[in-house]
Amino acid sequence: MTNPVTPTIRPVRPADVPAVVAMVHELAAYERAPDQCHLTEEQLTSALFTTAPALFGHVAVDEHDAPVGFALWFLNFSTWAGVHGIYLEDLYVSPGARGTGAGRLLLATLADICVRRGYRRLKWWMIEWNPAAGFYASIGAEQMNEWVPYRLSGDALRHLAAQAEAADTRPGD
Repeated sequence: MTNPVTPTIRPVRPADVPAVVAMVHELAAYERAPDQCHLTEEQLTSALFTTAPALFGHVAVDEHDAPVGFALWFLNFSTWAGVHGIYLEDLYVSPGARGTGAGRLLLATLADICVRRGYRRLKWWMIEWNPAAGFYASIGAEQMNEWVPYRLSGDALRHLAAQAEAADTRPGD
């Protein structure tokens, strides 16, 4: 048996978008929610490669420069620390590339960005039953149990937005 080749990490390029979108859909299936994933190549291209992107990405590529994993992330800001940080939206490594160090290298790349830019935190959420919890603990990540996530979407989001419209408090976007 041959040893797997350690992947290389680099920023996402436009040619990587189809592979990243396919892996996002694989991730949604893995997380038992394939019907909730609607990402298209056009959407991801627009988000990553606009003049002032708010989404950033890195890929782990094999020896043929084919993406085998990805990290999609954006900046957040800590009002208490007074500096930005990175929020990791999704991290995924294709099953055939697991065990090659791709996940660790993707996270190490984001940690390096944080350190070089003076950011204080790299944060992410993980689905409760994901076996990656052991891996995250092995790199020193702390599980944050005291914070409870909230989400507003669908009809509830539209209902609350209508209240801003009715009160004419909408910012001039």
